[in-house]
Parts: sequence; structure tokens; C-alpha cells
Amino acid sequence: MKYTDLKIQTQREAPNNARTEGFAFLVRAGYMTRENELLPLGKQAIEALERVSKEISFFFHIELPIIDNSSETFFESPAGSQEILQCEKCGYAARKEVAKAKKTPFSQETQLPIQKVETPESSTIEALANFLNIPKEKTAKALMYTRIADGRFVFIVVRGDMQMSETKLKDLIGEIRLATVEEVLKSGAVAGYASPIGLKDALIIVDDLVPQSPNLVAGANEAGFHLLNTNSGRDYAPEITADLTLAKEGDACFICGETLTGHRAEILASENRFYFDEILLALAETHHDEKGLTLPKSAAPFTVYLMQVPGKQMDTRSKAEEIYNQLQRAGVSVLFDDRDERAGVKFNDADLIGCPIRVTVGEKALQNGMVELKQRKEKENQLISLDDLFSHLKK
Repeated sequence: MKYTDLKIQTQREAPNNARTEGFAFLVRAGYMTRENELLPLGKQAIEALERVSKEISFFFHIELPIIDNSSETFFESPAGSQEILQCEKCGYAARKEVAKAKKTPFSQETQLPIQKVETPESSTIEALANFLNIPKEKTAKALMYTRIADGRFVFIVVRGDMQMSETKLKDLIGEIRLATVEEVLKSGAVAGYASPIGLKDALIIVDDLVPQSPNLVAGANEAGFHLLNTNSGRDYAPEITADLTLAKEGDACFICGETLTGHRAEILASENRFYFDEILLALAETHHDEKGLTLPKSAAPFTVYLMQVPGKQMDTRSKAEEIYNQLQRAGVSVLFDDRDERAGVKFNDADLIGCPIRVTVGEKALQNGMVELKQRKEKENQLISLDDLFSHLKK
């Protein structure tokens, strides 16, 4: 492919909106726009990645550090759109909204009889806990939804100190929406003072910690009143018991018990799908230096960056064209910088674009039947005989 055919436009300065250094280099090197849209060079890079993705150890082949689980692959990045939780000891990792944590019951008390008490202006967990002078762990939080598929009223119970994950709930029963005032009243519940006790036609679902948490304070389904000592299984029968709550940084890993740590990350793959745009960004974050990208051969849009330096006595351009055609016939992936630009500009752009190998056709070397070869990550240049160039590139 020729440089001018791809209409590559490099930039000397990083864009003002660069969220990461890798993104800045992709924009500067002409892989994508400031608006994160792929340019022809970027599309060429994606095509190269798609070919390599058929390898079993794809992320190993492209030399990309990852965090993964059985269904998703992540790349840690301070600007990542996802929050993940990870156990450094056993390697467990998941998106926060689906991550699991080890849950600890508040106490092992004997179940006590229900007692109705007046709780004025206590329609929130915080207000209720303050009024009764109890920890939030001793309360039951009510959440009410309607399942979209069949219109069924869904009543959720989680412990008062926990947050529910809507993602986990949707994975369990399908798409949902918040219940309307009319739907709440029809079920027999009272917003702010609701409990599953005595409800009509409700799908009752409790978080798996609730049955292990005896004597929770829950609503009395009457404004201004709550019930002390409610117990799942004794006072109401949940139809489903499952993990519904959000894990958080600092919680114990449900596998080994070590502390979970939080990270920002991007999802690179899920199930059998790759997100190649994000993979390209991750590559740029991982493989760059102060001059530009330093992409590994397996992940680069081209293996060779071919350029020529004008000579005073020899037609280096014609020789470079000849080498370009020979490389293409030999199946070598090559980007030929065919611009009428100063050598310094071409050298800078070669470093910026980050192809693994640069081949320079110059008069002095050609007079001795040689070209200059430089590996992107190496400091020194090599003089290679034209006769040996193709075998050298295939190593």
C-alpha cells in the first residue's frame, strides 16, 4: 500500500481532547480522528487484527496485557469506561455490576416474633435506622419493578446496607422498569413503608443474604409504620433467592476471601466477539515511546515502512518502487512512503506510525548494493544487501 493512497495525515501535536497518551498517538499518526472515528490507516490496522484474531492465543500474539474471566477480556486503563473488581490472589475479575463478593450475615440470632411499631417520617433506610437507633444491616430494603415481558409486579428485598444490581436482576428475570404508583398500590404495598408480607400477585425475589439475616426491620405496608423481626421463609415465601447485590472495592472475594480491588478498564472481548477499536486503543497504550507507536509485527497494519531519500546521482525513487513491487510479490506487508517530502519528515512519520521495520533506500547505501534497515524498537540501523533483504524480512 502506498502512503498517498491511504491519504495519511500525521500531526506533530497531540489533540487537546486526548484522554490517554495512546489515543493521542493514534490521532497524531493518522489512525483515527479526534472524534474517535477510524481513518484508512486505522481500518488497515483493524483488518490486520481481524486476521490475527483467528489465532487461539490472540492477545498473547499481539503482546497485550489483559485481565479476563470465562466470558470477558479487559484492558486496564485509567480512562476506561468500565469499572471492574479483581482479586489479586486468585485472579477473579468481573464488571462491577455482575461481580460477586463473599457475603457475611450480620448475626446468628434466634428468630423473634414480629412487632409493629410506629416510625414517623422514616421512609428511607437512613431515616429508619436513625429513628430506631439500629445499623442499616438490620433493615430490609424494598425495591419494586414491573417485568416488561408479562407485566408482572416484582418485589425485591435486599439488606438495607446493600445496593441492588439491576444488571443482575435483568439477567435473572429479563427486562424490567420501575413500577408505577398504581401498580404498587394494586399489589398492597406502600412506597417508603413496603415489605413483601401480605402482597398480592407479586413475584417476590430476595437477595441470598436476606435468608441468612434474621429479624430485619421491614415496612408494614402502612404509612408511618414498620415491622420489627421479619424473617424470609417464615413471614413470606420468596419465589426466587439469588445474588442480587453490587459488590464493591474492599469486599472479600467470593472464591478465596481476599480483598477485591477496583480498576478502570475497557472490554476488549466478550464471549466470541472482539471489540477491535478498543483493542487498537489498548495496543497504542501498551506499545509506544516518546516518538510514537511501537506496534508488534502481529498487530501492525504493515510490517515494513519503506521510504527513499532523494540522491544526487542515482534515481532512488525508481529503486524504491522496484523494491516495493518485489516486497508485495513476496507477500511482505509494506507501506511505501511515496511522498516528495524531506527525509526528516519521513523518518519522523515512520516512528510515529510505528511499523516494526523501516527500510530506507538511499544513494550512499545503494552504491554498494545495500539498503538501510532499522527495527522500530532498536536504536541502531543495519546495512542489508539487496540480495539478502527478503530473506532477512521473513525471519
